[in-house]
Amino acid sequence: MHEIWQRLGDHALVPVVVLDDPAAALPLGQALIDGGLPVAEVTLRTPEALKGIQELAGHGGLLVGAGTVLTPGQVDLAVAAGARFVVSPGLSRAVVERCRAVGVPVLPGAVTATEVQAAIELGLEAVKFFPAGTSGGPAAVAALAAPFGGLRFVPTGGIDAGNAGDYLALPSVLAVGGSWMVPRAAIKAGDFARVRELTSAAVAAVRGR
Repeated sequence: MHEIWQRLGDHALVPVVVLDDPAAALPLGQALIDGGLPVAEVTLRTPEALKGIQELAGHGGLLVGAGTVLTPGQVDLAVAAGARFVVSPGLSRAVVERCRAVGVPVLPGAVTATEVQAAIELGLEAVKFFPAGTSGGPAAVAALAAPFGGLRFVPTGGIDAGNAGDYLALPSVLAVGGSWMVPRAAIKAGDFARVRELTSAAVAAVRGR
């Protein structure tokens, strides 16, 4: 398995970050590190996302990825900004092939057997099960994993402190993605102490499972 995925698996949690102001990137990254989770997936949902990725990647102590990547062009922009991995909400052959061409691992969304099989045919080792909460939850992941033994899943969407453990209990789940430890409102308000507190609690819960 790719070294990046191994690192995500070691942490078991992927904070999904929405950045409205790149000035928040460095204090956010430090809050994640201080909370014991040096990982961030910054979604390309705001005009400042790429600048935020650049700031976080420059920190040095963080594993930074780009989320909500929809096109090959966005792959190029994200990698140029310093993203070490790419996450996409759906399975796009063009995005997967561009990621392979530039040497960055990609985690595309897949929630059906057809999508999962297509991902395997593209040579992928892991997929994002998204949106997890409305696509059957842990039971659906377990059912999908049964015929696709070697594939790992990163459920994202509708996951929080209350149900993350249900997903992580499944052997096929590499990690879970979520934003409960990096609430957008707290980031916008500059409340990085709150981010650190939530992150620390999330990490403690994972270690204690």
